[in-house]
Amino acid sequence: MARQPYRFPQARIPERGSGVFRLTVRNAMAHHDSEMKEECLREDLKFYFMSPCEKYRARCQIPWKLGLQILKIVMVTTQLVRFGLSNQLVVAFKEDNTVAFKHLFLKGYSGTDEDDYSCSVYTQEDAYESIFFAINQYHQLKDITLGTLGYGENEDNRIGLKVCKQHYKKGTMFPSNETLNIDNDIELDCVHLDLQDLSRDPPDWKNSSFFRLEFYRLLQVEISFHLKGIDLQTIHSRELPDCYVFQNTIIFDNKAHSGKIKIYFDSDAKIEECKDLNIFGSTQKNAQYVLVFDAFVIVICLASLILCTRSIVLALRLRKRFLNFFLEKYKRPVCDTDQWKFINGWYVLVIISDLMTIIGSILKMEIKAKNLTNYDLCSILLGTSTLLVWVGVIRYLGYFQAYNVLILTMQASLPKVLRFCACAGMIYLGYTFCGWIVLGPYHDKQKSILVWLFSRLYLYSFISLFIYMILSLFIALITDSYDTIKKFQQNGFPETDLQEFLKECSSKEEYQKESSAFLSCICCRRRKRSDDHLIPIN
Repeated sequence: MARQPYRFPQARIPERGSGVFRLTVRNAMAHHDSEMKEECLREDLKFYFMSPCEKYRARCQIPWKLGLQILKIVMVTTQLVRFGLSNQLVVAFKEDNTVAFKHLFLKGYSGTDEDDYSCSVYTQEDAYESIFFAINQYHQLKDITLGTLGYGENEDNRIGLKVCKQHYKKGTMFPSNETLNIDNDIELDCVHLDLQDLSRDPPDWKNSSFFRLEFYRLLQVEISFHLKGIDLQTIHSRELPDCYVFQNTIIFDNKAHSGKIKIYFDSDAKIEECKDLNIFGSTQKNAQYVLVFDAFVIVICLASLILCTRSIVLALRLRKRFLNFFLEKYKRPVCDTDQWKFINGWYVLVIISDLMTIIGSILKMEIKAKNLTNYDLCSILLGTSTLLVWVGVIRYLGYFQAYNVLILTMQASLPKVLRFCACAGMIYLGYTFCGWIVLGPYHDKQKSILVWLFSRLYLYSFISLFIYMILSLFIALITDSYDTIKKFQQNGFPETDLQEFLKECSSKEEYQKESSAFLSCICCRRRKRSDDHLIPIN
């Protein structure tokens, strides 16, 4: 009798309609939905980290932000250059007037400042002549000046000169007997000379007791006056002119009592709105064209601001989806490194740049319309925003392999470089203070051999330490980071939870490989229109 083969008992198939069958179907559908949710999330993540060109190949999605950034670079740079050329006229007008004032009001001014002061006098007669010369020149200003200048009101709403002198309260001094008796309390006396006082003949103000100076007690004499002027050179550049108020101060400094009175001249120019401007020609049309151009820059930056803000919001939503999924499936949170990868620092940089450009452009439009005169704040905003715009170009260079190595090297070496600078800065400050007190102008050397020997030791030790040691160490830090990045590119970067999750590609999907070091595998499959709200535009 032939031996029958052993038959394994077959699994019992649940009958349709039974509770076991419904439970099995429900579990299968739940498992299928979980897999679809996981694949959808993986697909969205891979699409988020694509470059603009890869997104275009994947979905024919036009890189609007890339085009806006390129257009914004051209527009913002052009705006900055035009504003800089206009601001150059303002700076030149202020500097030229300051030089003209020194020649007008300083007796014997040679055209070059002696040090931090303009000129100096050494006798009592020269001191009196210099003071009276400045006052007489102010009185005859309209007859001698070549500029468009007029008298302005001072803080007391009065037209004229204000002369103040500071001196010790009382005292006697006999240097030959080495005797000094002085009260170091300082008194301040002032006198105001208007145009009527200066027009009197003979000039009685010269003989007043105020101008009888006791030089052994005198600390300083200060002459202050305001002048007004109009900058007409802007008309040649087809721009509206500016009105200026010059707050001029002449100080005769005798605090040292060394036999030398230093004369300082300071001119603080402020731009004010002109009360009545009637200019005919093409200047008004040119101003309107500039305002239209600035308005277009604001529109471009506003569009860039909206797109980048939208991308950050969508990225945060995608980050929340990934964190919830990872916690649900693997029962542990995502590491901080992966969480920060969803925060695109370049978008934050662009948003800050756009905000500064918008505010700066509004200020520039108000300045051109002569409603505001804050050139300094406008220059800071436009200059910083243009700097950030050009720095943002580095992001797009990172999509190329050769440039990506350099960018990753800078990112990796930045923390080490900052710590290095903190340590090297301590040594540098020590050398700075030591050299300042021993070798600087605050030490009386008197041809000392000891100081000469110390200077040789100081110089050679500084060169040896900073050039041959610290500089070499600085280069070594960057070289070490570069070698590390090169090894990672050859052998692979350390993989995180996010990268491991993205590497699990389905066999039915075809993705392109990304050239950046962040992702080892990128999916470039067309998505359905219904899933557009799930995709953050990077």
